[in-house]
Amino acid sequence: MEWIDSHCHLEVFHKQGQLKEALERAAAAGVHRFVTVGTGPKDWVLYREMHAAHSGTIDYTVGLHPCSVDEDWSAAVSQISTFFMPPSAPVALGEIGLDFFHLPKDPVAAGEQILLQEAAFRQQLLLAHEIGCPVVIHSRKAFKETVELIDESGMDWTRVVFHCFSYGAEEMALLRERGGRGSFTGIVTYKNAPDVREALRLQGAETLMLETDCPYLTPEPHRGKPNEPAYVADIGRRCAEALALAPEVLAERTVANTKAFFNL
Repeated sequence: MEWIDSHCHLEVFHKQGQLKEALERAAAAGVHRFVTVGTGPKDWVLYREMHAAHSGTIDYTVGLHPCSVDEDWSAAVSQISTFFMPPSAPVALGEIGLDFFHLPKDPVAAGEQILLQEAAFRQQLLLAHEIGCPVVIHSRKAFKETVELIDESGMDWTRVVFHCFSYGAEEMALLRERGGRGSFTGIVTYKNAPDVREALRLQGAETLMLETDCPYLTPEPHRGKPNEPAYVADIGRRCAEALALAPEVLAERTVANTKAFFNL
């Protein structure tokens, strides 16, 4: 079986001098391709260099994560278009979106941060629409607002993925109506996540993509350890169980979905 980790953050392994070892462990688990996802200017250049050094194995995205948005967000966003030039262009714009979970406790400061996030999100959606690339969405405690801004942008919903889908079946139904999709992490392996598994079953395998979001959200049976790309195979097996599919069938389907979505 072969798998793709459609959303990971390889910067941490690079900083620890462990990238080569992490990729080797992943290959041993059947994970041979990776999309490492940008969150701000500090990792965009690194990921472009990783892609250039590991062409055909590591692909990357660029985007300003909502938790990285500050009053100077426009200066960062203005750099994004320069990355979408050959020979080492990203495969998507992201992760971008709204995060109302990590807001300041002060209501006034929280309101100001929401306005900044919305402005940065709108601008990046507009840019993605102009470039014609897929978008990787981060949405936490802000599903309704995220959907409204994507609707407003005119983005083609078939080119939209809600990464680390952690909402329920009702939210998944709204994505499906529009042609969007979710990608699923180790959360699907947690006992306290029946709603996420219900959303997984509602989406089905037709558009499913899998991700570790490493180094976060380590799946069972590895909880307590740092997450890494090799564990996408464990996530895949759990998803196959939930969907009543053979792991080999799900692996083939999710690899094809990921390659098609990112045009790999």
